Amino acid sequence: RSALQQAAEALLQGSDRSDRPRGRMIAEWLAADDAARAAGLDAYATAFLTANDELRAASAIATKAVRAALPGIVGILHAEGSRLIGVRDRRRALATAEATAALIELGNALLEAYAAAKRSVARLDYDDLILLTGELLNRQGIAPWVLFKLDGGIDHILIDEAQDTSPQQWEVVARLAEEFFAGEGARDTVRTIFAVGDVKQSIFSFQHADPEEFRRMRDHFEKRVVDSSALWRPVDLDVSFRSTAAVLQAVDHVFAGDPASRGVVEPGTRLQHFAHRAGQAGLVELWPPVGPRSREDETAWSLPLERRAGDDPPGRLARLLARRIAGWIGRETLESRGRKVRAGDIMVLVRTRTAFFETLVRSLKDLGVPVSGVDRMVLTDQIAVMDLIALGRFLLLPEDDLTLATVLKGPLIGLDDDDLFALAWNRGGRTVWQRLNELAGTRPRYGIARDWLAALLAAVDFRPPYELYAEILAAPAPAGRNGRQCMLARLGPDADDPIDEFLGLALSFERGHAGSLEGFLHWVEAGDVTVKRDLEQAGRDEVRVMTVHGAKGLQAPIVVLPDTMSKPRNRPAILWDGDLPLWPPGAAYRDSTCEALLQATGARADEEYRRLLYVAMTRAEDRLYVCGVHGRNTPQDDCWYALVRKGLAGVAEEIPFDFREPAGAGLKGTGLRLANRQRGDAKSDVAMTAIEPGPMTPEGWMLQPAPRERPPPKPLAPSRDIEVEPPVISPTGDDSSSRYHRGNIIHRLLEVLPDLPATARRGAAEAFLALPGHGLSGPLQAQIAAEVMAVLEDPAFGAIFGPGSRPEVPVTGLIEYPDGPAVISGQIDRLLVTRDLAMIVDFKSNRPPPDSPDEVADLYWRQMGGYRDIIAQLYPGRPVRCALLWTDGPRLMELAGPRLDRGTTRP
Repeated sequence: RSALQQAAEALLQGSDRSDRPRGRMIAEWLAADDAARAAGLDAYATAFLTANDELRAASAIATKAVRAALPGIVGILHAEGSRLIGVRDRRRALATAEATAALIELGNALLEAYAAAKRSVARLDYDDLILLTGELLNRQGIAPWVLFKLDGGIDHILIDEAQDTSPQQWEVVARLAEEFFAGEGARDTVRTIFAVGDVKQSIFSFQHADPEEFRRMRDHFEKRVVDSSALWRPVDLDVSFRSTAAVLQAVDHVFAGDPASRGVVEPGTRLQHFAHRAGQAGLVELWPPVGPRSREDETAWSLPLERRAGDDPPGRLARLLARRIAGWIGRETLESRGRKVRAGDIMVLVRTRTAFFETLVRSLKDLGVPVSGVDRMVLTDQIAVMDLIALGRFLLLPEDDLTLATVLKGPLIGLDDDDLFALAWNRGGRTVWQRLNELAGTRPRYGIARDWLAALLAAVDFRPPYELYAEILAAPAPAGRNGRQCMLARLGPDADDPIDEFLGLALSFERGHAGSLEGFLHWVEAGDVTVKRDLEQAGRDEVRVMTVHGAKGLQAPIVVLPDTMSKPRNRPAILWDGDLPLWPPGAAYRDSTCEALLQATGARADEEYRRLLYVAMTRAEDRLYVCGVHGRNTPQDDCWYALVRKGLAGVAEEIPFDFREPAGAGLKGTGLRLANRQRGDAKSDVAMTAIEPGPMTPEGWMLQPAPRERPPPKPLAPSRDIEVEPPVISPTGDDSSSRYHRGNIIHRLLEVLPDLPATARRGAAEAFLALPGHGLSGPLQAQIAAEVMAVLEDPAFGAIFGPGSRPEVPVTGLIEYPDGPAVISGQIDRLLVTRDLAMIVDFKSNRPPPDSPDEVADLYWRQMGGYRDIIAQLYPGRPVRCALLWTDGPRLMELAGPRLDRGTTRP
């Protein structure tokens, strides 16, 4: 304080322009009370700090004369400035802490609501499966038992795409493998862990993949395996079976040094690939970038007498690339394969889906090039879908003037601006729909539009969404053709895919919801449906345009990388310090901790950006073309294009490029080319070939009507028959009302009691029978308990209820009968299978039971015969014995002989 007062006095003796105002500001702040200081802190800080919170230079903070009068003044003022920087940082940290606390409270409420919604429908999501499994395997008191049980069933663990495995998934793997290294297991077998991964291809951080976690787990398992004296074998996958030598050479040189190697190549190692396809022709070309047109020839100002298209570098590159691709197909030769280039050989990879993406697809379609369309689209962003939704909204509310105007000008009706103006202008308080009805007779186009819309209004309440839209698209529309043709004529062939997806969505909606148009439109708009399409379907000879992420695992003879000069903006709203989220509500609130986290996040994002380039380049089999497009701003020095140019410099030859295309889509400049020629014969591939139509002589079977198919056999339950089961005791006796109830209880006890120790069975049976829900009287409880225990304690039944036997075994099988096959489906009360035989036992609680097998009803014989035929198929070569266990007795009665054979009678 005393030093600051001394500095203020020195400044007050200095220059009127800078020193004295600064001296007064410091002196007044020092003389103020605490409240005034707090209020004036920001103004006070400007005496020491710049707008960027940096210390002012010595010459700016005090003039030369003042510095000479008080030699230590700069140190005093800088010390106060440094203190103020710390104070401001603490203030930012407090603001971030308050905002983060609010975010956590809001997030907690959202997570609780989401968890409650899942509980209400008994669902788990993908993350739940991982997190709950990890929790189970780490739960105290439970995990050892789970791992012990798993120790008897897991011999091998294989992790594919290990570089994309999240830390939570690795935790599950590590726990499952714990018993592998815990000494002798439950079984004498060699157990293995096999992981396939490549850190250079870790590009899914948004799915929590972390290359450092891959390295940590690799070291973890190496130590565990070596410590247990087992075999550890790391294998480098440096032989490429996909790409030619030119492509691999380009990849090795691009990632040979900084900054390209950071995050891609392990520190202290060198990237080197070996080509399995030695001697096959390959090519890598770096084209000159496309930038804004030069304005040298433009006049300062010209009369607006003609319409000129604005300069669109991405559009120019898209049109140029489309023409180059069209020129390759069917004209250029793939030397390594000895055939012409096909559309299916070409894959265009972009980093993100921008306007260039759709422009390229449209340009290819305009040139007649087969193209698979976009691999992912937000349905509600498609113009065709917007038009269909607008029509639906009008049908729900005809008084919506703006929506009706949209429909009238849309492709289905096609009114122009003059038609719409005549309808909308000077209409008083009437709606556009009322005005259209009034003027329907004045112009034919008005009348056709009114009649068409009126017919849809009359039908909308009686037709589900799919049927309504399918008829709109198939029936004639006011614009002259059917609805789909009208939309394609206006919007181009790009509209075909969104229309089909919209119809499919309508059909899906009707499967699970009431067929309401209002409900469907709300469902579509609220859901923000993203359609992901599989572009790797076999037999499609089409150019593929997709993102690098979507192309992971794919490949193509020719790969084009046009989006190489843009970089992601690494400015996440939420920063993570370990498991702690930090949310500065704006850039001005980022303290030093947040700034450090932001820089670390940016560095990790840059590393993944370079790994993404590695994945993109290695998708190419024969040829790789690298293009670039930029705007007025200069591209960054570490963008993909700059990294590729730097890597190829010195190993690739410089060549002039002069592509002249119509509509100003030319490309001129100097590029780079790296190629290796074909040595030896070309190797044919199994690429798609078009089937040429030609004459065909039909064979005889083609002219015959197809044989009539028999309906599939209906499952038969052997225990159910059209006959009535044999009566038990007297229909008028005490047991008639509880016949089935009593039998079910006995079956249940005979199912579960054998799993208990013999000494606990009677007590468990009595407790079960005494449950109020069964409604059994005391004498009946005692009677049932006596019957069940007599069965279980009879030595003759020991094997049936012993080890190796199973209760309530469901069985299903196909049995061939003389009059055709039948599917048998049933449930065996008790099944005993040993090495020597299989025994089927069915419990019967009939009272009194028959005295001999001859008295057993035919129904029971056929039931056991069906079971026998199924079990005989499961255990061929073993005799199958069948028996009925009569609980009233108890008595085991074996069934054998001709009556058990199915003969010509189905069960």
